[in-house]
This record gives sequence, structure tokens and C-alpha cells, in this order.
Amino acid sequence: MDLATIVGLVAAFGLMISAIMQGGSLLIFFDIPSMIIVIGGTVGTAFVNFPYRDILGAIKVARNAFFHKTTAPTETISKLISYAGKARKEGILSLQSVMNEIEDDFFLKGLQMAVDGQEPEALRDMLEKEIEYVMERHDKGQEIFSTFAAISPAMGMIGTLIGLVQMLQNMSDPSSIGPAMALALLTTFYGAIIANVVATPIAGKLKIRSASEVLNKTLITEGMKSILEGENPRLMEQRLHAFVSPAERESNFGK
Repeated sequence: MDLATIVGLVAAFGLMISAIMQGGSLLIFFDIPSMIIVIGGTVGTAFVNFPYRDILGAIKVARNAFFHKTTAPTETISKLISYAGKARKEGILSLQSVMNEIEDDFFLKGLQMAVDGQEPEALRDMLEKEIEYVMERHDKGQEIFSTFAAISPAMGMIGTLIGLVQMLQNMSDPSSIGPAMALALLTTFYGAIIANVVATPIAGKLKIRSASEVLNKTLITEGMKSILEGENPRLMEQRLHAFVSPAERESNFGK
């Protein structure tokens, strides 16, 4: 579980609720018609904009913002260097014995292709194609949540207009002014929360997660190609270090 995402959401909603309760009851900020207009309108409009399957796919991708096991690039490089040394000493088929150590499906696929005798360039082409599909799925998820962030304030404004129309039509009845004004203001409030506290931060976190995953997959792709080519592990490490910042580089061969 991603602690930063959980802490951020709890802090944001916790502070807002605390501020609300300082000035009155929390219940006055709950209005079912306002929620229906904003949430229902946002989701409905998203279904108009995207296929049904893409919306469901975005929900699955969103789990990466909350549940994501991050693999440090240095850890991936270290494994690749270790496997490169083993392959040079014992042959490429010796990598069959380390497959049970790998939890990452992409890494496991690369090892299996190497053991099966795939040509280096063919291996890289196939793995790079898979990376492209991963990026496409992630970009779609980010786009959908960015759309949520764009639509929800607009739905809040529509709800505000509805409330104002209802209020102006019933100015002669003082008892109807309060509910209509509440509808007008709360829809804007809900739209702002969905856009700025939920949808936009999730889209940003998914972008960061995608970049991290693509980096690791790129390291695996380049590393497995180098292993098949029999490249010297020390030279291979120097080449893979070009993908990470100098502060993160840790040599497996000492200084």
C-alpha cells in the first residue's frame, strides 16, 4: 500500500472536516441532490467520452495509486548484473535455475525468452512492444482521471445554475430559498473536491507510477539483450547506470 497516497487523502479530508466542524454541523454539507448532479453527471459524461471498457480499465489502473510495490532501479540493475555473470560463467541455460526468484512477470518473460534461445534484437523488439502497450494503458487511465478533474467542476457549475433558477422562481416562498441555495453552493463544493482532492492527484500519481514502471522494464529489456550478447557485466552496468541519476548509482564491482 502506498502510504503517501493514504496519508495525503486522510490529511486533506481530515483538515476539511475539522474546519467544517469548527463552524457548525457536518451534516449541512451533505446534500443528496447535489451529489447526484455532480457525481452522476461526472461519471455519466465520462461514459459518453470513453468506452465502457476503458472506464473499468481506469479503475483497475487507479489501484496503482494505492497498492503498488516499487522496485528500485538499483535493485533491478543488481539482479541483471548477477545474472549476466552467471550466464557468462555457466551458460545462458543456467538462468533457468533463478526463475523461481523472480516475482515480476515482465522480468520472468525476458528470462524465459533468453533461456529459450531468442535472438537479442528479437527479444528487445518483443519486450519494447509490451512496454508500449503498458504505456498506452497507463496513459488512458491518466487521461480518464484528468477528464474527471475537468468535468466535475463543470457539473458543479451546472448544479449551481439549477439551484439559482429554483431559488429565483420561488422568491415568494422563503422556505424554498434555503434548500435551493444549498444546492447551488454544494454542487460547486463537491465538484471542486472531486477535481482537486481526488481526480487530479490520482492522475498525477499514476503518471509517476507509470514512469517508474517503464524505467524498470526498460532496464530489464536492455539488460536481457546484453546478457544474450554476452556483454561484459562491468560494461553492462555502466550502460544501465545511464538510465538512473548519479545519486542512485551503486556499483556491484566496488570502486
